[in-house]
Amino acid sequence: MNIRSKPDSLLSVRLSGAVEQKPYGKSWIGEKIMTELKIMQPKAISRRTFCRSAIAAAAALQFTGPFAQASQAKGNPVPLLVQGRVKFYKNFAPGHIGVRANQRQALEYAVKYGFEGITPNTGEFEKKSASEIREWVQMMKEKGIRYGAGGLSVEFRRDEDRFKSDLAQLPKQAGLLKQLGVTRVATWITPGSRELTYRQQFDMLTKRFREAAKVLKDNDIRLGLEFVGPRTSRSRSRFAFISTHIEMMELVEAIGTGNVGLLLDSWHWYTSHGTVEELLELSNNDIVHVHVNDAPVGVDVDKQVDNRRALPATTGVIDLKGFINAMVKIGYDGPVECEPFDQELRRMEPDAAIKKTSESLNRLWDMIEV
Repeated sequence: MNIRSKPDSLLSVRLSGAVEQKPYGKSWIGEKIMTELKIMQPKAISRRTFCRSAIAAAAALQFTGPFAQASQAKGNPVPLLVQGRVKFYKNFAPGHIGVRANQRQALEYAVKYGFEGITPNTGEFEKKSASEIREWVQMMKEKGIRYGAGGLSVEFRRDEDRFKSDLAQLPKQAGLLKQLGVTRVATWITPGSRELTYRQQFDMLTKRFREAAKVLKDNDIRLGLEFVGPRTSRSRSRFAFISTHIEMMELVEAIGTGNVGLLLDSWHWYTSHGTVEELLELSNNDIVHVHVNDAPVGVDVDKQVDNRRALPATTGVIDLKGFINAMVKIGYDGPVECEPFDQELRRMEPDAAIKKTSESLNRLWDMIEV
């Protein structure tokens, strides 16, 4: 987050050294997986091992539901999903790349450029009937698009009266999100304060987020909290606050509602001197939402500035290969989206900007080792 502003495809199957092209479909996926399992397993296979193999095949078949089938129809290969290891998906967030789009336009862009999710905008549905919302959700499903994470509608940074006022409206907002099928919301936390000490801010946010998280939990919604990593951001405050994912997990544990985790941004992870080894200590339950970005070349990590970033897999400064493979290994199953604050990208025509963003995500996906 910028702390100053928020506003049928073919798959290649390698068998016996040869590459065979086959159409993507349920029956073939199961056949392929069981064939490869037979190749990898010794002749003497135990009942337990066989059962595990059958479960793996069944799990892979689960990925051939509406989203995978629609992706197939769009001509987007999904070989990694077939193997049952990659559970996260590419999410399109128009505002992050300077594209103005309502929900219908965002849906069309997502289908056109190979995204699998879009960011919700509840404002467009506040006056819609329940049947109209159901029709919209069904159309999204038919096109193979789901929702990513929404924003938390409660202002928790200001005075108590404002917080209480927003909190009173949260049940209605959360109910609408549930109707839309949104299961995640997220927000960001400044890495310091001019008035509150670390402990004062920690205690205040624990209390406020606990109240908000309980309302969200009643609607089957998780809350992701994003830390801000750069030292240049921390230097603006008198009292330093959370600036690493390890510290943020301490806040998550203190909140204690069970539906709160991280909004993990690769850029903030990098600027906070995070490591892949630390990421591997997390679980899918710890992560609610993921942003992926790269960093400018020639700038020391401790001199990086929050609103000067790059699309993922474009500069090679951040170890995105390590980052994205850590997400695979811990089983993260949510949205992955770009938030590059790239002014050149924002000056492009919408289609050009979206295409460039999609291509950067494709390069990131190519780094995945399954």
